Amino acid sequence: MDPKIAVVIPTYNERENIGVLIEKISALKIPGIKIFVVDDNSPDGTGEVADKLAGQLPIRVIHRPKKLGLGKAYEDAFRQALKENPDFIIQMDADLSHNPLGIPILLEKIKVSDIVIGSRYIASGEIENWGLGRRLISRFGNLYARFALRLPYRDLTSGFKCYRAAALKKISADPFSSNGYNFQIETIFRASKLGLKISELPIIFTERKIGASKFNLTIIIESFLKVLALRYEK
Repeated sequence: MDPKIAVVIPTYNERENIGVLIEKISALKIPGIKIFVVDDNSPDGTGEVADKLAGQLPIRVIHRPKKLGLGKAYEDAFRQALKENPDFIIQMDADLSHNPLGIPILLEKIKVSDIVIGSRYIASGEIENWGLGRRLISRFGNLYARFALRLPYRDLTSGFKCYRAAALKKISADPFSSNGYNFQIETIFRASKLGLKISELPIIFTERKIGASKFNLTIIIESFLKVLALRYEK
């Protein structure tokens, strides 16, 4: 039997991107894929676009009342996805920065791993269309998290990952402390503490062409503080 695959996509004001992304995922013709869109009541109508697509494709749309944080969006979506007993769960951004062509590669690598990280910072990984400032912030953030948490992985802040369902159940058994982008770091930190096998494979990350980035100073400060909290948690 073909494995069951859940693709989790959090959205906020991604009306112009979500349809294109879903079309690209569907074009892969991978059996057993179901897409979970979790929308934070986007003012631009992203949720309504996803609802229309759900009438034609295997899509589940999770509507949340307001913007409650990226980490909580993933928690809600993971919880709903795991109820349907998938074999693997993939998470990715809605802004087309993660190429859906990487999905088959993640699924191949997960055969010998518990979690696979799509990494910008290993050999053959790349970032397209970022300025020097954004590159430096991202590099420093990853180096800081690796050092503070004593983790060997190069791209702790990647949002393109694949989990075995059993691994995701283990790391999400307790509520996550991170509401925002630090969620990406916290998942890998928990997985490492549990002794799960984590692999990285190179991806080409492309900065969004449509819409506005959600990255800001608040996210940077939250991540700095949350990493320290993780470092000293019992």
